[in-house]
Amino acid sequence: MAFSLKIISAVMILTFVAAAGAGALMARALAPVAEKTAEGRTISFEIEPGEPLRDVAHSLETMDLIRSARMMGWLARVTNLASSLKVGEYELSRTQSTREILEMLAKGRVRTHAVVIPEGKRASEIATLLAAADLVETDAFLAVVFDPQIPSRFGVEGPSLEGYLFPDTYRFAKNLPPERIARTMVREFLRVYNALPSGNNQRDLSMREQVTLASIVEKETGAAKERPLIAAVFLNRLKRGMRLETDPTVIYGIDGFNGNLRRRHLADKTNPYNTYWIQGLPPGPIASPGRESLRAVREPADTSFLYFVSRNDGTHRFSNTYREHERAVDRFQRRRQR
Repeated sequence: MAFSLKIISAVMILTFVAAAGAGALMARALAPVAEKTAEGRTISFEIEPGEPLRDVAHSLETMDLIRSARMMGWLARVTNLASSLKVGEYELSRTQSTREILEMLAKGRVRTHAVVIPEGKRASEIATLLAAADLVETDAFLAVVFDPQIPSRFGVEGPSLEGYLFPDTYRFAKNLPPERIARTMVREFLRVYNALPSGNNQRDLSMREQVTLASIVEKETGAAKERPLIAAVFLNRLKRGMRLETDPTVIYGIDGFNGNLRRRHLADKTNPYNTYWIQGLPPGPIASPGRESLRAVREPADTSFLYFVSRNDGTHRFSNTYREHERAVDRFQRRRQR
């Protein structure tokens, strides 16, 4: 009897030792490749659409981000995460354990890329900036922007998203649908637009008309203090039935503009954005205005100015009458040209 107890005890001890050894091996296989105290340099890792867990784990092991692809597969199955890995680009570190990496991939904590959208950019220029950051294909993004069905779904007045792609610094993950990126930018526009103080012009102009005028203000001056004055000039001209006669709208309507605005461009009656010929506002926004240009349209300066001309230093000279304006043009433009 005593002998049997000794055998049982020995078996139990061996079983415990074996289990402890297996547990230690398992713990080591799931441990970080590098010590936590090591330099936490991140490594870019991407999961492609349709890529199975087996291939993901193998790639992680090959890149020395985990110790064992087999153990990662086992852990994913016992934690019910095997089918939860999210497509995208990740920043991983060799100081992360297999469990930490697996949870990161399952929660979709993907790497994001910053892109700066300056004020006054048109949709085609914004598409180029996003494409340069490898976030969209230009044509695919512009197809969303100029889809006449999209604006109403996003809560803005169409027929396109030109003018509503709010200028700001964004962080986007790769492989996002172009529609989602555009929606994010329009939502930021709506957040800013709806937070602006109400003004008399809000009742007179529709959302699209406000954005159109704000886009012209944005293109006409880079001096923040002048925006309410520029907005006032155009609003005064609209109230009097005068043409806006602004170069940026003409330029927007020129296909493949090379940077040199000529008299023949100003005389082109076929250009629907030629405000030297059309009455009122052009058909739509010519760029994405920033917060201050939108505010200037809501709260223009209290002035009777009807004209302005560049001083060639980033600011403008404003005038009440055409005679005053002619003198200003002669002083700041014609003499300079001569």
